[in-house]
Amino acid sequence: MQSNGHHSPLPLDEDPRSLSPQDRVRPGDGAGRTVLDAWGGPVGRHAVVGRQRFWTPLRVIMLFAVLFLSLGFFSKAACLVTTTPTDGSAPGLNWTGQQYYKACYADPLPLYAVQGLAAGELPYRYMWVDDDGGARYMEYPVLSGMFQYVTAQAAQAWHSLAPGGPIEVVKYFVLGCVILAFLWMVAVWATYLSAGRRPWDTLLMAASPLIIFQAFTNYDLMAVAFASVALLLWARSRPVWAGVVLGLGVAAKLYPLFLFGALLVVALRRRRFVELGKAVAAAVAAWLAVNLPVMIPFPEGWREFFRLNSDRPANPESIYAVIQTLTGWEGFDAGRAAGEAPATLNAVSLALFALGCVAVLVIGLTASTTPRIAQLAFLIVAVFLLTNKVWSPQYSLWLVPLAVLAVPRAKLLVPWMVVDALLWVAHMSYFHGVAEKGIGAETFHPLVLVRDLLVVAVCVVVIREIYRPHLDLVRLAHQGTPEGPDPLAGVLADPGEPLVGPPAGAGGHDDDDGNDDGNADGNAHGHDDDDDGSRRVRQREDTTG
Repeated sequence: MQSNGHHSPLPLDEDPRSLSPQDRVRPGDGAGRTVLDAWGGPVGRHAVVGRQRFWTPLRVIMLFAVLFLSLGFFSKAACLVTTTPTDGSAPGLNWTGQQYYKACYADPLPLYAVQGLAAGELPYRYMWVDDDGGARYMEYPVLSGMFQYVTAQAAQAWHSLAPGGPIEVVKYFVLGCVILAFLWMVAVWATYLSAGRRPWDTLLMAASPLIIFQAFTNYDLMAVAFASVALLLWARSRPVWAGVVLGLGVAAKLYPLFLFGALLVVALRRRRFVELGKAVAAAVAAWLAVNLPVMIPFPEGWREFFRLNSDRPANPESIYAVIQTLTGWEGFDAGRAAGEAPATLNAVSLALFALGCVAVLVIGLTASTTPRIAQLAFLIVAVFLLTNKVWSPQYSLWLVPLAVLAVPRAKLLVPWMVVDALLWVAHMSYFHGVAEKGIGAETFHPLVLVRDLLVVAVCVVVIREIYRPHLDLVRLAHQGTPEGPDPLAGVLADPGEPLVGPPAGAGGHDDDDGNDDGNADGNAHGHDDDDDGSRRVRQREDTTG
């Protein structure tokens, strides 16, 4: 069968008609929808949808992912400028403050020498003494630490074979960026498939402004990729493999562990625990397989990640630092000795996170319909960031795929992402210092508070849609399908869950995002306005790339 003179790349639906107006999945809602209408107008009633030979939705989204990753690399390029010494010494990075006033700072560059990677030292075995006289080891979880070691070895091999061109640390950084960019594209791909009948929502992830400044600041894209793939595996009813990938994710960063909280709430609602237990067991096995080879021979180095996170004070982007600046409060553990762990702050932070988790559990158990996994996962991770004593700028990347799957509303997510991304520039100016014409705490911390309030606003909308499921765009697009209203539910799915719709007399519109819930509801009920209720064309996964 042909369309516009070309063969369709995949088999068409058994019904030769195009998708109905309700089935036409479009890129973006709200503000994005307005822009698209202004550019090319709305999709016509007789438009042929899902027959493009090359520019499938996935390829368009990946194109945006590559574009924004490129912007992310170029945002760090100013920090790759090297010195040209005339005294015979080796060239090095020209870091004379420009890492701050050009906002190009990236952790891998200074840590390459500090952590012994430049000398070929094995992480967790190698120890150095910091400025305070304390013993220090690799400060990352095992998988992230070994990723740095392998990348360093590859960069040194490259430099040995081709000693000309960029200096060794630049080659190390470039190699790491290539691998991390690939991992982000894996995360985008997994999220695209996890989005089910709303694949264009993933455009909000691929084109997130957070990628421009945070993609290569640290190594968090590795954990994001593991978490995203794990959610896809769970959605495809592969709980054991999902557990394995989550275990690897926890070996790279702690936050993938919190996804089990979301799965537990749904399991409690559905009273299904066997598959969740298998996933947990698989995660523990995978985590031990990665950690034991380091934990046993180098116990001190292995514990460094946990020791550092216990001993460090509140960082400038935490709510505790904001409160100190805005109120003049000295903070918890104000009189603690140098090197002493902030015990009170640690206890308060942990207690607040625990209370937040209990609140999410209560929300999940008291809602009239079972919340979607993405909604619960977003709330748990957001609560952790809001209550934790450390919110490093790149941590915001954790929220991006979860937000896109939980509440894909452009008018809600884009303002938060833009403010959070631009906060990086303020962060660098703050670190540069007032003496160097940077901003002070009295300017920086109110900006942090604005970011926090925007994240809270996203949480409020998620909770609102949990309690008012007729406003949940993802649920409306998937209810009535064989998999049920939650595309991530997998083995916890309940296809027989009652359909939801607007309350009587409320109409079918949701003005929050310019979206027509009446159409989405008609979608779920199999409505087709084109031919007065005749059977709807089934939306195939292959028509979305």
